[in-house]
Amino acid sequence: MINETALLESPTLRGSVLARTDVLDRVKTLSLLPDEMHVTTAMVASYFSVTVEVIRALVHDHRAELEASGYRVLTGTELSDFKQLSGIQSRTRSLALFPRRAVLNIAMLLRDSEVARQVRVYLLDTEYLARTQPVENPTPMDAASLDARIDQRITHVLGTTVVPLFNALIETSGEHRRELIALRAGVQRIEKRLRQHHTRLQRLESPKENRPLAGVMAAMDAMNGREFEEHVAELLRRDGCTDVVVQGGGRDRGIDITALTADGRRIVVQCKRFAPHLSITSPEIQKFLGAAKVLHDSEVALFVATCPFTRDALNIAAESGITAVHRGLLEEWSAGAALTVLE
Repeated sequence: MINETALLESPTLRGSVLARTDVLDRVKTLSLLPDEMHVTTAMVASYFSVTVEVIRALVHDHRAELEASGYRVLTGTELSDFKQLSGIQSRTRSLALFPRRAVLNIAMLLRDSEVARQVRVYLLDTEYLARTQPVENPTPMDAASLDARIDQRITHVLGTTVVPLFNALIETSGEHRRELIALRAGVQRIEKRLRQHHTRLQRLESPKENRPLAGVMAAMDAMNGREFEEHVAELLRRDGCTDVVVQGGGRDRGIDITALTADGRRIVVQCKRFAPHLSITSPEIQKFLGAAKVLHDSEVALFVATCPFTRDALNIAAESGITAVHRGLLEEWSAGAALTVLE
């Protein structure tokens, strides 16, 4: 398996993944020159949050490799033509240009940059997923698969046939209305339990890999705020929650998602898609506590974040009954593990 150290040390490995320039945009927006193809030395330095001197030193040490990735210095007529084509107003006598491929090459060479490190992490996750995608190769259906399909079929019949039948009977029956309502509630409870059972079976029977969580957080870090809220809402539905509603917008009163647990408890969720090097602080927990307990009278409160929590924030969350779903726990939850508070 390719690792970060190998990328930093091996020109051959770096060359093998240079086509994956899309990972640059997942970490940070890369501003391009007007020709929409190149960036300057200063722009590369700005992207990686380092000085221009650092980039120049890297070019000096690895010039041949970077030139193979498209790096070049324009002078004379070639520079004049480029200025005219791109509309650049400058009196410089030379201009160093980096195409996206060369910028990615810089990310695999630059050691002392958090942005470059994140690019390498995304690159490794993308490469790992590309190599481990399952090949479509149908196998004979075993007993467990058959049981799962039977569970799904029963659930479908209950939801689309039996419950609507009870609804119709309740509407037309006066004498046995109470008994029919009780029977319908029982059928709906069975339907919900079957869905939960099927979800747990899928989670328990899923194959285990040496690196089962690869790419999970990379995918979430690439989401925008709304996409992340929808992702968390889908996790709630997967784990048997009902009435899941994504609030969103500026009038959500500090709550992004509301729902009910499988046993009917009220849930409120705050979602924060922050960069991994940031942290959730105690004032943010205290603000959420007020919205969750006072405004919404919730029984389950989840603060879900793509970053860590400070120690004070974790202490306040524990003392006030808030479940802090930090980056590590979110990764496990997204990969199939259940949140204890929802069971």
